[in-house]
Amino acid sequence: MTPLDVLPVFFDLKGKRVLVAGGEEAAAWKAELMAAAGATVTVVAQSFCEEMVALETRGAVQLVDGDWRQANWAGLALAIGDCSDNQAAEFVAIARAHGVPVNVIDKPEHCQFQFGSIVNRSPLVVGISTSGAAPILGQAVRRRIETLLPKTLSAWARLAQSLRATVLDRLAPGAERRAFWEQFTDLSFSGNEPAGDPAAMMARASHAPSGRVTLVGAGPGDAEYLTLKAVRALQSADVILFDDLVSDEVLELARREARRILVGKRARRASCRQDDINSMMADLARKGRHVVRLKSGDPMLFGRAGEEIAALEAQNISVSVVPGISTAFALAAELGISLTHRDCAQSVRFVTGHARNGQLPENLDWGALSDPATTHVYYMSGATAPRIAEKLLARGMDRATPVLIASNVGRPNREIIRCRLDGLAHEMEGRNFSGPVITAIGHAFGQRLAPASSPAIRPETLGAFAS
Repeated sequence: MTPLDVLPVFFDLKGKRVLVAGGEEAAAWKAELMAAAGATVTVVAQSFCEEMVALETRGAVQLVDGDWRQANWAGLALAIGDCSDNQAAEFVAIARAHGVPVNVIDKPEHCQFQFGSIVNRSPLVVGISTSGAAPILGQAVRRRIETLLPKTLSAWARLAQSLRATVLDRLAPGAERRAFWEQFTDLSFSGNEPAGDPAAMMARASHAPSGRVTLVGAGPGDAEYLTLKAVRALQSADVILFDDLVSDEVLELARREARRILVGKRARRASCRQDDINSMMADLARKGRHVVRLKSGDPMLFGRAGEEIAALEAQNISVSVVPGISTAFALAAELGISLTHRDCAQSVRFVTGHARNGQLPENLDWGALSDPATTHVYYMSGATAPRIAEKLLARGMDRATPVLIASNVGRPNREIIRCRLDGLAHEMEGRNFSGPVITAIGHAFGQRLAPASSPAIRPETLGAFAS
């Protein structure tokens, strides 16, 4: 076995006495943690911060105005000190003389044990330690683990406790018990609260699971844009049907055993027919699979989610939706631009720039789309942007209206061109973008932008609004 720097031990403190020496914020956090673990906490100090007083008001701790040297050390389970360098050695010596494990806050050289980062899904508890070397790293690891463990896991862990005796009594050792707990575990990561009494839950879980489909928004590409719920869906998937635009970084977060099927869906490229995708989802769900339909951006915005939901519900297949960050919002965030800057825009309009025939939709209201008090974002507009500009100019839209042409938003190869409305057609001449294009038009884009040194913005167009 690889050597351990420290031994992770989970200490039952319920009903046990813990001494905390010190009345400031650092000591208050430790006192609250001890109380949460069920300890009887005595805090000894000569003054107490507001947080510590609030803990006593809640009945979590007992505050004693005095000197920790005079405290009752006999029978303590733990001693925690918030001490100066001069006092630390004395605090440790007294604790050891009484056989009490000791921790001195922020002084690892005086500690017999240390506090790591905690992921709390009690009775399931995850502890993370860097042996005091890099607490910030430990906190970052905790945040990653938090994204993988649904909040409802606490209820499932409690249910597991209540089921244990019943499982031992009713199910044979070996494969039968293992099969039950594997099915139980899959259900526990669904993100749903357990339903029904324990006996009924065991009976349901012992049968073949029913299939379901989750439509998940993958965002524009950066895996950091995924919601916690999206990550959990990917982690529980049996099969993932993903679009061509979904990034490898997002797919890396999926359950390793999940089958991945590329279903295309990209303009002017070979892709699966929508009817075939609908049939595939339904067939897999009927076999008891959890199917994740992974879509770039948000599934409910130009993602044909309505057709997929209708097709699945018509066959009585359970379907749910996990929203994602749409490209327009990612673009606004990355550039620090408010789509509804109060001085420029009182509304936002998302418009498809691509009909089934590859041209502009014929039923667009160009009068409304030329409203100067609205921010307009045209999705899938790489081929139609010049025509959009022509239509808007013909309706009298200000020729100097700011425009952003963006491709691969949320990715390392992001490309953004800034121009005026009357220069849009010229900017698109000869361009061959590697990713889908959105064209954002409105006076909000004349506001704050990323620095000119940013590699994401073409330097030759940064001065376009100066005139």
